[in-house]
Amino acid sequence: MTSSAELRVSSLFNFSNHVVLVTGGATGLGEMAAQGFVQNGAKVFIASRKESELKKTSDRLNKLGPGTCEYIIADLKDKAGCDGLVKEVKKRTDRLTVLVNNTGATWGGPWDDFPENGWDKLMALNVKSIFYMTVGLQDLLLKGTNADMPSRVINIASMAGIMTSDVTSGDDGGLAAPGHGTFSYGPSKAAVIHLTKMQASKLAPLNVMVNCVCPGVFPSRMTNFGIEKFMDTLLVRQPTGRIGKPSDFAGVILFLSSVASAHMTGNVIELDGGSVLSGWKAQKKGGSKI
Repeated sequence: MTSSAELRVSSLFNFSNHVVLVTGGATGLGEMAAQGFVQNGAKVFIASRKESELKKTSDRLNKLGPGTCEYIIADLKDKAGCDGLVKEVKKRTDRLTVLVNNTGATWGGPWDDFPENGWDKLMALNVKSIFYMTVGLQDLLLKGTNADMPSRVINIASMAGIMTSDVTSGDDGGLAAPGHGTFSYGPSKAAVIHLTKMQASKLAPLNVMVNCVCPGVFPSRMTNFGIEKFMDTLLVRQPTGRIGKPSDFAGVILFLSSVASAHMTGNVIELDGGSVLSGWKAQKKGGSKI
């Protein structure tokens, strides 16, 4: 068996025949994923709400090549928005190799006065949209798939869906304003992790593999506040001494979309430089590591 196996990187990581949809693909993590696919020859669709951002990103990625990037304006805040994007994707392609469910939002507020909309919006956008996008595009994901090269669904959760520590920022800040916390964000991302496992169980017999990535801190619209104002605080618990960068995220997404990961499903990949796993903490000003 081994003697006849094709194990060259050029075969294991060939994306020239991939057709990919990245929701939330105009900025942040979605843009990183889209660029990884385009630079490796895939046909990519990116979707989000703001046409100006979509156009800017698609123009940039098409200049990079050798793959191509098209954009679709979509708001996945409810089922109607998901159905609209599904309908438009089906006008443009008859098959889909990879669906990256990356659309999401966060919300910060005080523990004792957290608005109900901060729950409703996040559960709808961060969780419900993943369900309806995957169901709606299932027929495209089934086109041409087989056990050796299954189609993929990659759901983007967050380390916040794994962590259970108090998310209220102190006076020295974090990812939310001091005194505020992202109380609905973590539970919504924990739901993404669980939904991923349910989807993986449902779709594996159809040769559609479903995996989940849980990023830590990466540069994006969601984390700009904390990165700009409280980077020292963020790095206190980061043993690598840095936050994530595009190659960290795009590399994992490409792996999960490749022949090399064709036998993986239901996995939850933690991508935070060992911050949560290690529990590492450094003294912020001078001093030794703890």
